[in-house]
Amino acid sequence: MKRQIIGVTAALAALVGLALNAAPTASADTAPNGYAYCANGSSSDPDGDGWGWENNQSCVVRGSAADTGGGSSSSACPSNMSCGSYTVSGLGSRKSQVRNAGGNSLDLAVAMLETEDMTTNYAYGDNKTGDSANFGIFKQNWLMLHSACSQFSGQSASQYNNGAALNSNLSQDVSCLHQSQNHYGTATWFAGHRNGSSGLSNPNTTDINNYKTAVYWIQSQINSNSANLSNDTRFWVQVPAI
Repeated sequence: MKRQIIGVTAALAALVGLALNAAPTASADTAPNGYAYCANGSSSDPDGDGWGWENNQSCVVRGSAADTGGGSSSSACPSNMSCGSYTVSGLGSRKSQVRNAGGNSLDLAVAMLETEDMTTNYAYGDNKTGDSANFGIFKQNWLMLHSACSQFSGQSASQYNNGAALNSNLSQDVSCLHQSQNHYGTATWFAGHRNGSSGLSNPNTTDINNYKTAVYWIQSQINSNSANLSNDTRFWVQVPAI
């Protein structure tokens, strides 16, 4: 989504003495990479890549994947959201288990946002039934599981209990997540993961964008230091449960 500003004419560029497609100079109001922060946060970034478009120029969503400054993650919280980090005993071992099962930093971020210890130690189905029931460490809903994961292909809403297999098989859980993301595309996957069939039908709500921003912020913190892939640090963003 990043856009470069193109000069109207070479003469105009000469008058202002600037190469208009260069990044602006960094200041207190800009991201470490020199681009201004988006005043409207994730609302200016419909595809969730961290780059927005305001006032006819590119901007960076604070705390997003683009807010890295060439590899160093910003610790600033996403706009109007609370965030932080703390230590959870044994979390590093769990991170390694997820990665050994094929998980990546985005997967870690999703699981880290959903539960403190990245396990399935939550109410069965997340206290939901049918297509809304959630399973595995990512709390994948049954609608998307039987629609996109080959393991459950062709099954119906009433067979949602079969999704419980993911609660005890991490490799299957990660595999279904990746199949679902590939099936829907990451942006649509976020919408359905957050809000089920309603999200798939209306993927650009403020709530969905906030959830997506939170996950990307956590991912950026994980990626900021390789130690975060295997230590006991949990990054969090306050996102209302639904």
